[in-house]
Amino acid sequence: MDTVTFRNACGQFATGVTVITTIGPGGELIGVTANSFSSVSLAPPLLLFCLGRDATSFSTFQSIGHFAINVLHEDQKDDCMHFARVGDDGRKPFEGIDYETWDTGAPILSGCLANFECTTENIHDAGDHVIMVGRVNRMRAEGEGKPLIFHAGKFHQI
Repeated sequence: MDTVTFRNACGQFATGVTVITTIGPGGELIGVTANSFSSVSLAPPLLLFCLGRDATSFSTFQSIGHFAINVLHEDQKDDCMHFARVGDDGRKPFEGIDYETWDTGAPILSGCLANFECTTENIHDAGDHVIMVGRVNRMRAEGEGKPLIFHAGKFHQI
């Protein structure tokens, strides 16, 4: 099966957009854009995201034990693109980004529709990705506004 055709077919499913964040063992702040996010369980509260094995932050996310999921507002397209391109444009990962930290130290982005601070519960092998399952320890749901939507390789508004 052609991977480009497969990716394009999967892209027909509209998704929200998140930025997954953590803090590395040396205190470095890490953020990656991801649209592969889902709730897993209400009791206990579990979420998942998928992380590519080729991500520069892969080993940190696998070993650090915690992360935050930040569900982006439709006005946060620039934040989405910033974390999709970190390292490509010479900027530092959180340069110009408004955030706070909670218990784990993982950056919690401001202005999001929802933020979840998680402890890593399980990591599952999934081909060229891993599925990171996290137990939600703390959350905030602003609920104001509309989500940033991605479909067929483009951003959309609802």
